[in-house]
Amino acid sequence: MGHALCVCSRGTVIIDNKRYLFIQKLGEGGFSYVDLVEGLHDGHFYALKRILCHEQQDQEEAQREADMHRLFHHPNILRLVAYCLKEWGSKHEAWLLLPFYKRGTLWSEIERLKDKGNFLSEDQILWLLLGICRGLEAIHAKGYAHRDLKPTNILLGDEGQPVLMDLGSMNQARIHVEGSRQALTLQSLGCVLYAMMFGEGPYDMVFQKGDSVALAVQNQLIIPQSSRHSSAVRQLLASMMTVDPQERPHIPHLLSQLEALQPAAPGQHTTQI
Repeated sequence: MGHALCVCSRGTVIIDNKRYLFIQKLGEGGFSYVDLVEGLHDGHFYALKRILCHEQQDQEEAQREADMHRLFHHPNILRLVAYCLKEWGSKHEAWLLLPFYKRGTLWSEIERLKDKGNFLSEDQILWLLLGICRGLEAIHAKGYAHRDLKPTNILLGDEGQPVLMDLGSMNQARIHVEGSRQALTLQSLGCVLYAMMFGEGPYDMVFQKGDSVALAVQNQLIIPQSSRHSSAVRQLLASMMTVDPQERPHIPHLLSQLEALQPAAPGQHTTQI
């Protein structure tokens, strides 16, 4: 990828010799901004993540995030289109050009349905969980673990497929993913499954009451009764959220279970409250 970016006219930039038109701001947080841009060479929309780099360490971390993206070519992991560093004087911005998914995140879909009194169907949940697990399997195969797995860090592709993002959370060190690290991933994955099933995080109420979430996770999670979910899915959730990390299933075992359940392709059906 190129290492220079040219602002060639108002509202347009050139990355890797391709011109992109600024459309609108999508969001911001901390020291980064995300803009919607259109590729004038192909008419496709992209998300341009701009990271403010105040120190050399910031540039190195942005570079590592780009390197993490380049490690993977997987349908359930967000790919990197281009990366470059913009410089003017002593100021720097790292720019990551990423695919834009108009459906947004898994969390935005959960909230959209909840606002209408609906939930994801069980078939949709199982299909989404299968894709998430396949993405995690690919990450683990490279010797890494996703350290910030949550519904807001899972995008939905054009066909509804889950796409893992925020690979910057993996950029601290190459780690052995068996044991405690994978157990932590499985608990985070269990929280994602809980949110898909019930429309909220498993410890949201604890937090809202002002009680200790750290203490709550040390006790076995009580799964709400619901006629929408089969015993197989409830058992799956319970196994992922069990208190003893050593008793949580690893990703390969989860994949076997999910593939055996053979969920249907996701459709538009949802369950009315």
